[in-house]
Amino acid sequence: MIASVRGEVLDIALDHAVIEASGVGYRVNATPVTLGALHRGSEARLFTTMIVREDSMTLYGFSDTESKDLFSLLQTVSGVGPRLAMATLAVLEPDALRRALSEGNLTALTRVPGIGKRGAERMVVELRDKVDAVATTAGAATGVVAGSSIRDQIVEALEGLGFPIKQAEQATDSVLAESPEATTSVALRSALSLLGKTR
Repeated sequence: MIASVRGEVLDIALDHAVIEASGVGYRVNATPVTLGALHRGSEARLFTTMIVREDSMTLYGFSDTESKDLFSLLQTVSGVGPRLAMATLAVLEPDALRRALSEGNLTALTRVPGIGKRGAERMVVELRDKVDAVATTAGAATGVVAGSSIRDQIVEALEGLGFPIKQAEQATDSVLAESPEATTSVALRSALSLLGKTR
């Protein structure tokens, strides 16, 4: 399994980056916060988890081992796969996620698209006692993701998380109309929150 990737950042989109290591470009899916710390042309290292399915092999990247461990821990909950785990980490940063789980904060957990009240309750019951075992690390730096327009990046990221394109476009347009100065990361979180309410 590929546990980390280090090399030049060739491309950055809203939901993934391409990192070249030893002549091979790896597409690594990541949250906006992780991607915000990357810069095209510079060297970066991401800790990775590789998910192998019948029809795909997908790399998920994290700036620290805490996020990587939480990603794996989330998937131990029945009904939570890689996409939902990534959506959870996109909406709730590690500290906020730990707090929500340990305090049983269902409101915070249901802000994640695809997690309803029952799913949030299941997460709390199954992870409340396990979340403290995950070692904490300093948080990653945040930043604005370069590349195509913010709108295109957000729509692409929402599609990558499993939303239909029409829904993704409507939520994105609504968020950007309300907060035109929002950074990509903030706008994506708002769109995810909006979509979470409509599900």
